[in-house]
Amino acid sequence: MTPNRLALEVWGDLACFTQPALKVERFSYPVITPSAARAVFDAIYYKPKFRWQVTAIEVLAPPRYIALRRNEVKERAPGADTIMQWASGRAEPQPIIADADKDMVGTDQKGRTQRQTMALKDVRYRLHAEARPWAGGASEQAAIEAQFRRRAGAGQCIYQPYLGCREFPAFFEPYDGPIVGNRDLPDMDLGWMLYDVFDLAQQGTPFSPPAISLFHARVTDGVLMVPDYSSPEVHKPGEQVNDD
Repeated sequence: MTPNRLALEVWGDLACFTQPALKVERFSYPVITPSAARAVFDAIYYKPKFRWQVTAIEVLAPPRYIALRRNEVKERAPGADTIMQWASGRAEPQPIIADADKDMVGTDQKGRTQRQTMALKDVRYRLHAEARPWAGGASEQAAIEAQFRRRAGAGQCIYQPYLGCREFPAFFEPYDGPIVGNRDLPDMDLGWMLYDVFDLAQQGTPFSPPAISLFHARVTDGVLMVPDYSSPEVHKPGEQVNDD
């Protein structure tokens, strides 16, 4: 069955799609990444029997930056296996104490640090994607698409979609129309952009193993066309990237 394109109009007050090379002091790409766009679709409807393939991104508002300072927790949560052991009572939970003092942890090390963020403000996009069932699930594609349309039309989601960071919520509504773009927006050559942080060719929960992929992103007439993950335009781990 040929995939049908599904689309959402998405907007929010703030967004940050962090460039991997500048993660300590977060600096956003000027446009949403395919990874962040896929996450919006996942938040509305996701099942292990299929994945979302983003096909196009319409940039409806010009990128505008805003400088923020945020107190961020230094430590990271442990892996899923450790958390499941805590949840099942097989191991003693080890909480992250963000505001601990010396009497609590025995050192002067603080759990929080202040970092600069160059975020985007007042963003609006149209995101186009296709449902790609895994092997053996092609017969369910029509049902997947119908379920997504029903959920998106009713404003239902598994969790609140977000724009790069969970504290930047995304609001959405379904869009049923062609790719129009924004001819008032100057064309942009964004160079190498993050495509995804997972290996989308591997079926997993949601995908495994983690793998950074890149592609050369260009916005023309307000439209960023996203190549298929299997395309040679998407550079995957182990491949040499030529900056041409």
